[in-house]
Amino acid sequence: MTNNLNQAGTEMAEKDLAQNDGTSKTTQNSAEDFGTLLENFEAQSTLTPGEIVKGRVLKVSDRGVIIDIGFKSEGVVPVEEFIDPADGKVLVQPNDRVEVMIKQLENTEGYVELSRAEAIHLQCWDLIEKAFNSKENLRGRVLERIKGGLKVDLGGISGFLPGSQVDVKPVRNLDAWKGKEIPVRVLKVNRRRSNIVLSHKVVIEEDASKKKNTTLEQLDEGVILDGKVKNITDYGVFIDLGGIDGLLHVTDISWGRVQNPNDVFKVDDPIQVKILKFDREHERVSLGYKQLFPDPWDTVEERYPIGMRVTGKIVSIIDYGAFVEIEEGVEGLVHISEMTWSKRTKHPAKLVSVGQPIEAIVLNIDTKGKRISLGLKQVLSNPWDSIAERYSVGSRVVGRVRNLTDFGAFVEIEDGIDGLVHVSDISWTKRIKHPSEVLKKGQQVEAIITALEPAKSRISLSIKDLEPNAWDKFFQTYKVGDVVHGKVARFANFGAFVELEGGIEGLCHISELSDQRVEKPEMALQAGQELSFKILKLDESQKKIGLSARAANKDQDPEDVTTYQNQGVGASLGELAQFSSLSASSEVAAKGSDNGQND
Repeated sequence: MTNNLNQAGTEMAEKDLAQNDGTSKTTQNSAEDFGTLLENFEAQSTLTPGEIVKGRVLKVSDRGVIIDIGFKSEGVVPVEEFIDPADGKVLVQPNDRVEVMIKQLENTEGYVELSRAEAIHLQCWDLIEKAFNSKENLRGRVLERIKGGLKVDLGGISGFLPGSQVDVKPVRNLDAWKGKEIPVRVLKVNRRRSNIVLSHKVVIEEDASKKKNTTLEQLDEGVILDGKVKNITDYGVFIDLGGIDGLLHVTDISWGRVQNPNDVFKVDDPIQVKILKFDREHERVSLGYKQLFPDPWDTVEERYPIGMRVTGKIVSIIDYGAFVEIEEGVEGLVHISEMTWSKRTKHPAKLVSVGQPIEAIVLNIDTKGKRISLGLKQVLSNPWDSIAERYSVGSRVVGRVRNLTDFGAFVEIEDGIDGLVHVSDISWTKRIKHPSEVLKKGQQVEAIITALEPAKSRISLSIKDLEPNAWDKFFQTYKVGDVVHGKVARFANFGAFVELEGGIEGLCHISELSDQRVEKPEMALQAGQELSFKILKLDESQKKIGLSARAANKDQDPEDVTTYQNQGVGASLGELAQFSSLSASSEVAAKGSDNGQND
């Protein structure tokens, strides 16, 4: 500010003193012109202390600067008033034109006492008052932070800039403004009290209003404008378009996935954007950045044909699959069913992780819906295609029980290959209602392959086939009339079931429990009781064994055997049906066979 005033004063002084020089020369050349001499004398006699005049520098010395102001004697200004505080150099030299204030017309040494600083001070006040009245802006330099705001130099005169008038938004750190040159508006001025109140906020608001009006004239949907990043949030970026802000939503930053706008932009970054929507009434502007670049989905079908092997990176994992970025803006979904050849149900996070690079095969493309289906397992060979090369019916395998169901157990014999052990194939003799009665998840078991169906991705396994069929062995060993040892396993209304060797069961009808009449089987026998029984009937096809406790101690009683075989002693149709239901194991029922016993 001081330099501006010095320059302005110097220019004005040059003009006036140029005229004075002309007058002086005219006077010298026309010494006889009494009128001119009289005019000069009158002019000199009108100079008064406190007046600002223009003069020409005659000499610069350590004591002071000698200046000709057109008076009978030269004036003097302390040299300190012309020294630049930045580098200590004198700012004037002979013949420079400057403005000074007359402090005293004649001092003790006969010089006119002048002041450059006070001249500038008075001119500065005039300039400040003029700016206040005309509402013009001034430039000032922030000197320091003071209570309530900032102290601002206006060219030798300090003004007060309240903290609320520093910016349009609250300023947390006023110290950061120290040393800055800023435009200000004079809100209040009182020369007598040396009180000046300034505002930088008003200048900003007026500039923004002018820019806003200009920008509003340019705004229209589809127009591309230059802007500056003003603020960044989780959901998008606010762009200053010149007095009006627009929102660049996070979904319109890139054709690819943007997790955080701060990863793409920084505050004050210059940016070019496209206007997507403009509500002139409410002055709302929606902006796009990715729209300045081609949509990669426009050519994705040509660049990624079905069956093509692509590389990518896992960017997101959900319950039913994982999204893979194969290029910026193009993502494909690997469904969980396409991750592995194994039929086991797993969460995708157990198979892949975010950031993991992978290879996949393009399975399907929906350009309209912007969807690509990818497959991971297709990169690897299907283990079922070569299953017949590794296994055959009758092979003994070892596996881990992976899952238990009502109808059987799934056993993993290798990665991606499960076989089913039906509940009826767990044991030859035990009545098993649910596989959990004898098997546990994670248990290692041996089994025999009983069926192999690669086309249907099925393998049937049997645990019971690891041992010989106990029924076949029994029928080969015993005949009708033989006496066997057994243990009472359970009771029915019509008799008792007896566990024989090998775990197979036979039925002792209630009529064969004792020579005496028995109302209930429990009256003749006890559960767990062991005793001998005579075989009265063998039916190998239906796996039925008829027993008699009362005939066990008789050496020869063919009559009892014949009666039992021909008449079905004491067994009604209802009893036989109930016997069949109780004795048939759950696995045989599941297969549609009847392993119950009849007498």
